[in-house]
Amino acid sequence: MDRKKVSILKILYLCHRIPYPPNKGDKIRSFNEVRYLAARHEVDLLCLADEPEDLKYQADLEKICKRVAVYSLDKTHAKVRGVFSLVRGGSISVGYFYQRRVQDCCNRWLKERRYDAIVCFSSTMAEYVFRAQMPAARPRLIMDFCDVDSDKWIQYASESRWPMNWVYRLENRRLADYESRIYRDFDHSVVISEAEAALFRQVCPEARDLAVIANGVDSEYFDSSWCDDSVSQSLAQTNQGKASCPPTIVFTGAMDYHANVDGVCWFSREIWPTLKKMIPDLQFTIVGSKPAPAVCDLAVMDGITVTGFVEDVRPYYQSADLCVIPLRMARGVQNKVLEAMAMGKAVVTTSKANAGIMAKNREHLRVAETPEQFIEVIKELLNEQEKRVCLGLAARAFVVDNYNWAVNMDKLERLLT
Repeated sequence: MDRKKVSILKILYLCHRIPYPPNKGDKIRSFNEVRYLAARHEVDLLCLADEPEDLKYQADLEKICKRVAVYSLDKTHAKVRGVFSLVRGGSISVGYFYQRRVQDCCNRWLKERRYDAIVCFSSTMAEYVFRAQMPAARPRLIMDFCDVDSDKWIQYASESRWPMNWVYRLENRRLADYESRIYRDFDHSVVISEAEAALFRQVCPEARDLAVIANGVDSEYFDSSWCDDSVSQSLAQTNQGKASCPPTIVFTGAMDYHANVDGVCWFSREIWPTLKKMIPDLQFTIVGSKPAPAVCDLAVMDGITVTGFVEDVRPYYQSADLCVIPLRMARGVQNKVLEAMAMGKAVVTTSKANAGIMAKNREHLRVAETPEQFIEVIKELLNEQEKRVCLGLAARAFVVDNYNWAVNMDKLERLLT
């Protein structure tokens, strides 16, 4: 796209979750899309907020967008809508995120402004397009699936008992049909990785021209040299009275997210006790907002700390000897892996968490699947500092070379005209 010849476009951006603050996977991606497009075009943002405290961030988004409307999402009412949608032959997910008042706003904006393009983030937001009162000159329609949402329901089914496993399998089929419809009706469909593209083609065999647009990392922000003095001061306060800092393993992520909860609980129960016996002073720090009760319960285990929300995760990355991301269920690109790699940390993770990133095992990170493999790799890296440091340096170089927001968002912009 030749920037000298591109006029300013009017874009309607629909998002299932307010893209601010960018503190979890989908919000990081949607925020960077909005920020990039709004810097070059006129963007109207229409979105939902599933946490009441997030409504206050509308003011932050109004600083970069032409117009912003944020509607609260009551989770209890949303679940009821989802069930009714399933009973009527539709998808739980689509019913969950659909509200009449949001549709009314969408229709009103479509009357008030002639949009050049509509960008939907997440398959569930397509319903507002399908039910919209479209002008005769239809805007260009772009769907960013990010991940193939239908697939996660199969993963949930495999972890559940009847009748929920039956419900989850039904939702998988319903949502897969819906994703196929989106592909047929929209002008462009975007996924986050080649792995997701291959998965989408299983869902929709007719899909031939999917756009793969990866996430990015702010490698200047996530940099081990970001502010050594601040880190040193923070760590000194944390470790007051200790002769020296013990070896530390860190996990970061939203701790009310099912895959994260499952991962840290599995690691803590199946892997941690053995590691703790081998390395008695070893510490495991779980960093992330809204820890679920099962995560909070882990804090009673010897050597495990659950922080809850922190303003800045970088000091925790900086303090880590290595980072573990033991996800047994994972979709798309795991930002927590990219951030740890950008900080120059040795990362031990599963093949599922690495699938969307496509880093090379033993060159950019280490892959482990079973408790025995995690124990072996972690022990090896903790005992061999040079190997750990080299892995971290290679990890950062890989991220800087392959996960640049500006480069990747330029690919999205090219789809608009």
